[in-house]
Parts: sequence; C-alpha cells; structure tokens
Amino acid sequence: MHAPHDASPLDWSKTHAAIWRSRRGTLRPVHRLARVALDSLLGVDDQKAALVRNTLRFLEGRPANNVLLWGSRGTGKSSLIKGLLNAFAPEGLRVIEVDKDDLVDLQEIVDQIYDQPYRYLIFCDDLSFDSGESGYKALKTVLEGSIELPPENVLIYATSNRRHLMPEYMEENLQAHVVKTELHHAESIEEKIALSDRFGLWLSFYPIDQPTYLDMIDQHFADWQGDREHLHRLAIRFALQRGGRSGRAAWQFYRQYTGVTELEP
Repeated sequence: MHAPHDASPLDWSKTHAAIWRSRRGTLRPVHRLARVALDSLLGVDDQKAALVRNTLRFLEGRPANNVLLWGSRGTGKSSLIKGLLNAFAPEGLRVIEVDKDDLVDLQEIVDQIYDQPYRYLIFCDDLSFDSGESGYKALKTVLEGSIELPPENVLIYATSNRRHLMPEYMEENLQAHVVKTELHHAESIEEKIALSDRFGLWLSFYPIDQPTYLDMIDQHFADWQGDREHLHRLAIRFALQRGGRSGRAAWQFYRQYTGVTELEP
C-alpha cells in the first residue's frame, strides 16, 4: 500500500517524461532528458525505421503495437526510446519509465493518464521475469486488457535480453511433444511465449560489426585532429576488454578519452 501523498498532478504540457516512484505512489517529472538524436544511432536502421513507423501510427491515432526490443546488450535498444521522445515530444509523445519491480502498479499509473490528451509510452528497461514472479500478470492486463480495454493513449515499449522475457530450461523443451505433425510445447513454455506474444512488434538487436563500431567512434570523435588509425586501434582494444563491440562500448571509450590530447601507445 502506498504512503499518502499530496503531490499535484503533473503538467504534461511542460513535462515530457516521468518516472514512477512506487513508494510514494507518484510520477516524478524528469528535468534533464538524455539528449539522444535518432539520426545519431548507427547500425540499427531497420529497427529504427520500424519503431518510428509504429510510433507515428500511435501519434496519429491509428492502430499501433506494443513493442519488445530484445537482443544483445549495449546495442541501442534504450537509446532508441530516448531518441523517439526527443523527436516526437512536440507531437504529443510522452514517456513514463516504470521499473520491472513496479509493474504491479501499472493499472494505477494508467488511471492517472487515460484521459490526458497526450500519447504515452510506458517504458520498461531490461525487462525479464524469473520463475515464480507475478509482475508479468499486471503487464498482461495492460497489454491486452481485462474486462476493460487498454486505453487508446498508452502503449508498452520494453527492452530485454530475452526474447520470451522469462528463463527457458532444457527440461521444458524435453516435455514438448508432437500430435498429428503439430508441435505442442509444455505448459511452462506456452506461458512464457504467451507473454512475449502480447507484444505485436518484436525488434531484434545483434552485436555490431567492426566497421559500424568504428563509425560510432568517428561520430563521437568528429573533431579529433590526431592519428585516427591509432584512435581506432585503441577503440578496438577497449571493446575487446569490455567483452565485445557495442554502441555502449563506443560511448564509454569516448567518455574515457574525450579531451585527451595525447593517447596512450
């Protein structure tokens, strides 16, 4: 049960994003938005185009899908959501970030915004459920509704490293069987597939190749006047030390070396 509060309703004409604070039962406005431009995100052109099309349909009041962005870490899934907000906030797009552990509050959050004239993305980053967790039931309800249809001004955009959002075990696959040439999954697998199936649009993200990674480095170091080949060698070494190439690794390399006039050998 939430503690009582007397916070005033948010002025969504001035607030483009908010974070749900479950202990207070309130939406806290975000005052410093991450300045991510869609055009700056490299290596995800197809995913970006599909996400923009879906979001524009949503903003225009046409049918649009809840979206699951899944795949390798550091490949731009969360950055795409931030870029969407920066691009379409003037058209009425708003984002509410909800932690996975607070999904049980989704109905309460939706009740606060269903009659607003804006279009809301409920954003859940790094979404996954362990066996036995019940938060996914609240998510199912908002995705498809119960006795009441989901509000027309709300969509769920979630990122995850798991396609089916829940862990999958070998013994579950062993329980699958064939009936008249049709594959029937075990009940535990069916439950996991049923959750991700409620997202009408799946976007897959994969590790980036080296040329794309170096393009990201060049974008971050656009004003670099030093030896660019040496810069690339250091960036490749940095990515190997971080466990692989990604947009996140490129940004972290930039944060480490920006402003440095002489790079290490």
